[in-house]
Amino acid sequence: MKNDHTETELSTGQEFRGQEARANKLPPEVIKKLTRLNAFKSTQAIFETVGLIGLCVGLSIYYWSPWVVIPALFIIATRQQACFVLAHDAAHYRLFKNRTVNDLAGRLIASPVGISMCSYRVVHRLHHNHLYGRQDPDIPLHGGYPRGKTYLFKKLLKDLLGGTAFKTFAYFFGAPAQNNERMETSDKKTRPLDDTSPILRKAADRDRWSIVCFHVVLPIAAYFSGLLIEYLVLWILPLVTLLQPILRFRAICEHGAVKNFDSPLTAARTNLGPAWIRFLLFPHSVNYHIEHHLYPSIPHYNLAQCHEEMKQRGLLENAEVRDIRMTTRLVIGAAKP
Repeated sequence: MKNDHTETELSTGQEFRGQEARANKLPPEVIKKLTRLNAFKSTQAIFETVGLIGLCVGLSIYYWSPWVVIPALFIIATRQQACFVLAHDAAHYRLFKNRTVNDLAGRLIASPVGISMCSYRVVHRLHHNHLYGRQDPDIPLHGGYPRGKTYLFKKLLKDLLGGTAFKTFAYFFGAPAQNNERMETSDKKTRPLDDTSPILRKAADRDRWSIVCFHVVLPIAAYFSGLLIEYLVLWILPLVTLLQPILRFRAICEHGAVKNFDSPLTAARTNLGPAWIRFLLFPHSVNYHIEHHLYPSIPHYNLAQCHEEMKQRGLLENAEVRDIRMTTRLVIGAAKP
């Protein structure tokens, strides 16, 4: 396979299929423009995320005061999620045009936050290609809403206390929780991974071992450098606690309490809101989720423009485009779709 490729050149079992309806399709020339990759913008996004993490860690170690460390933990958790989002772009082959460079960058940004990017690519394909279908691995996370304030609060509290971190990392290691209602079948031909190429599965197997080795070596290195406590407090603590409710709530905002499952226009949701909420909850334009499902070949930095192009053409009428405050009300059952 060529390193320099477009999404349409990927072989069967490796592609992320777009789900655009004929009546809601942008002109080909617009799609071509929006899907063009920009190495500078991808590099800038990576450096912004890593740089802010480095700044928070550096200030915390230098001052080591609750007044610095506690706010830093919250910022670090949000930037850990930003690493998840960038790894997601790499899983879609959307960071760099050269596949080798793309996958290397994706694995480097994913490894510190415990993601096997290649394993995630396998699982995430199923979510895109079978949205709300039997093979969608994300339904256990966002399905069934609204379930009321109490249910959501208990879930988020359990996340915050670290009770679901193992399940989260199992997902990103290629073992998502199964939705028994949708996944049970006696037909072996419908097994979830049957539409994934052997190439991706083999890459995922290799990548998982590299992540395990990375997270064995890192605490040992921190210990011998005299920074073990700082490593545990500033990196592992937010990774298994603060990050977990952020990931869940964002996933629910993207797909929970939607109108119907017939189209990404109504089975996914684009969440709008003030810049500070988008920074904390939706880094790297991940809030434009309808647009992402319709056109998975569009990189994150062009999703806002894609939204405007669709809006100007009336292609988002009756779509799940909501203010984040309305989304929250829908999710807890305080409002109707």
